[in-house]
Amino acid sequence: MSQTSTPTQVVESFLDAMVRMDFDRGIAFVSEDCEYTNIPMQTVHGPVGIREVLDPFFAPIHENEFIILRSAATGPTVFMERLDRHRLDHGWRELPVNSVFEVHDGLITVWRDYFDLGAAASIHDPAAE
Repeated sequence: MSQTSTPTQVVESFLDAMVRMDFDRGIAFVSEDCEYTNIPMQTVHGPVGIREVLDPFFAPIHENEFIILRSAATGPTVFMERLDRHRLDHGWRELPVNSVFEVHDGLITVWRDYFDLGAAASIHDPAAE
């Protein structure tokens, strides 16, 4: 990542890669010791931990849209309110997410996603509406 990129630009580039499910490119934006927490779940560290969480979630997903509703940044901290949309065999599902990122030296060092665990689980349930 270019040292001239702002923290917001780093996060936007990361999310752009993730929405396209280019996880190798996305992971390049996180530090080796990045702390990633899905707030209703566990904290993992680094690219390997992040992939262990994301790979199973995204495996059945065919297409994504991340709609940024609001964002704000102060220093290295970036806040984003998103509507994550996922297309699976049974149609599109939506998940409201709030994220907090910290970016240092062009890499994401902290990533926290806040969402409803029940809503996230229903994404993979064909019977859920």
